[in-house]
Amino acid sequence: MTTTPIVLRAAGTALVLGRAADGLPYVAHWGADLGPLTAEAARGLVEAGGPPVPHNAPDDPGRLTLLPGEAEGWRGHPGLSGHRDGAVAYPRWRVGAVTVTALDGGGAPPGPAHGAAADGGRVLVAAADPDLGLAVELEVRLERSGLLRLRHAVTNTGDGPWTLDGLYACMPLPPEATELLDLSGRWCRERVPQRQPFGYGTRLRASRRGRTGHDAPLLLVAGGAGFGFRAGEVWGVHVAWSGDHVHLAERLPEEAAQAASVLVGGELVRPGEIRLPTGATYRTPWVCFAWSGSGLDGLSARVHAWLRARPGHPRTPRPVVLNTWEAVYFDHDLDRLCGLADVAARVGVERFVLDDGWFAHRRHDRAGLGDWTVDPEVWPDGLRPLFRHVRGLGMQVGLWVEPEMVNPDSDLARAHPDWLLAAPGRAPREWRHQLVLDLARPEVAEHLLGRLDALVGEYRLDYLKWDHNRDLLEAVHGPTGGAGVHRQTAALYRLLAELRRRHPALEIESCASGGGRVDLGILAHTDRVWASDTNDALERQAIQRWTGLLLPPELVGSHVGGPVAHTTGRAAPLAFRCATSLFGHAGIEWDITACTEEELRTLTAWTALYRELRPLLHTGTTVRADLPDPGAWLHGVVAPDGSAAVYCYARSATSTAAYPGRVRLPGLDPARDYRVRPRLEAGEPRYGHVRPPAWLRAGAAVLSGAALERAGLQMPVLYPDNALLLHATEV
Repeated sequence: MTTTPIVLRAAGTALVLGRAADGLPYVAHWGADLGPLTAEAARGLVEAGGPPVPHNAPDDPGRLTLLPGEAEGWRGHPGLSGHRDGAVAYPRWRVGAVTVTALDGGGAPPGPAHGAAADGGRVLVAAADPDLGLAVELEVRLERSGLLRLRHAVTNTGDGPWTLDGLYACMPLPPEATELLDLSGRWCRERVPQRQPFGYGTRLRASRRGRTGHDAPLLLVAGGAGFGFRAGEVWGVHVAWSGDHVHLAERLPEEAAQAASVLVGGELVRPGEIRLPTGATYRTPWVCFAWSGSGLDGLSARVHAWLRARPGHPRTPRPVVLNTWEAVYFDHDLDRLCGLADVAARVGVERFVLDDGWFAHRRHDRAGLGDWTVDPEVWPDGLRPLFRHVRGLGMQVGLWVEPEMVNPDSDLARAHPDWLLAAPGRAPREWRHQLVLDLARPEVAEHLLGRLDALVGEYRLDYLKWDHNRDLLEAVHGPTGGAGVHRQTAALYRLLAELRRRHPALEIESCASGGGRVDLGILAHTDRVWASDTNDALERQAIQRWTGLLLPPELVGSHVGGPVAHTTGRAAPLAFRCATSLFGHAGIEWDITACTEEELRTLTAWTALYRELRPLLHTGTTVRADLPDPGAWLHGVVAPDGSAAVYCYARSATSTAAYPGRVRLPGLDPARDYRVRPRLEAGEPRYGHVRPPAWLRAGAAVLSGAALERAGLQMPVLYPDNALLLHATEV
């Protein structure tokens, strides 16, 4: 006997849950909206998907529930695993209550099938296995954007401690999902896509770095053969957690009768890390799932819309930033920095951030980290003279910190060797001359909060660039001798939350030697991420393209670097660097006091262009074209009402073809006409030995949205490391 199915709908997505009278809910459908369903039609959908009884399988094959396990015949990764004194638990859950409510916490969504009237909804399931002394709570939220978020909790209701090995969120996939895509990378080469067939077995991405990692998958995506940015049906999973994590896709040949394959995500729990005494509860991070029938762009749109609807999402215009790191490095000098601020204000910078090198003993990266007091030798009057000068120029002020780390050569490390995240009596391996502070120790968290609170209060800081420059190795919580990554991550979140509570206007950037901590968990406590430590515009084109799979432009720091990239040695034209940095939270990382007058005029025009376009760039829909030429990229942002768009056509390499031909501009309203014109404020790209097309020489073209997306617009031949900015406005 089955109970009335639960149907949630939002933004073209539907989730249909069925269940037997006393069993956990299972997913009968997750994907395209099925329209309003009567109770009878919903029940028919659930029952029609019931599995047959195959040969050489359990006599009652069951269904893949929201928390699958061996007790119901599932032979893949279990939703919950653990033990009590070595006795393994295979729970057989008895459901106590299933509650369906609207997202605002109101009553049950209307409809005979508990449908949420295409506006999302929340399902809360309480279940227990009294024989094993365990209880679980499963929470499912279909957000208004169509993003599906799950988190689970397990409580030890039995006698004696119970050790958790893993608790994961799981969603089934249809047989049509035959390819997998995720991301890898390294320092200064983050967000590298990799694709493979989705065959039988497990595609496991497990991170044991103690932070999200430069190689994090960001989203693990399954889809139909040949899916791209603009086409194909895709399903994705992201774990909103800044510590160790697991993303996996799994297909079992025996399960073709019910779930051909699954997407799974959750925290990676180290051995013995989560040990629950009687009455204690562990709750997973949110695991985000998204479906799209229109390729990766549709997947991104759901995540971006949910992020932008958060109460804490940045609402004020994202200011043009100048960060001092690549301008001065550790060479701090009041007159030099005031001169840099003067030029920054002249070209239109709105936020001036003083990077590493301001605190005691910090003349290089081997000393001083952890001693968060202003260096009296370099700054005899403190930072007030500089910040007073910066504010007098009309700019906000920001400061670099790395609170979680410490140099062995520091007053803090010498005074408190027991504060390290390390096994007592054993020195962990250094990384970038750094060790890690154990934030889960109350005295450590209290000390750091006190120092940061004092800095923000004393200097009235508008912004902190919060760095995290190493992975965690041998992360042991000294007081217990147990694994410390989970405690460290939770303590970091508490520290950030309390600092923000004390200073509500403070904005914080998540930097982790570039893009090593980019996830939706850290973004619940910060206002942007630093996508990469490289400002090489060519590398950034790819890094930002794929970071945008998860994050909208306003959350991604993107700066114009110097003529020669410090991390790659590559030279790139200023126009290309400016065009690349426009599509993010833009800024400058360059000693612009050495710029020519022409370069300063270009930067001034570019910052004005950014201020003009940022209302569109930071509210619109991200679009990316699937171009057949691997040496060409096109991406852009389309206004929410379809009235305008900005595109970047970039060339990374020469092509076998002599001419690029027509390139389609995606995302526009097919029924409207648009004027497309180049925006050359930051300089004109270098064209190849072929005259630009006639429309470009004329200065504009007028075409319908349908023509632009389906027929395309003739592009010029560009030299590599050049880009053309196009602005489409409704006629």
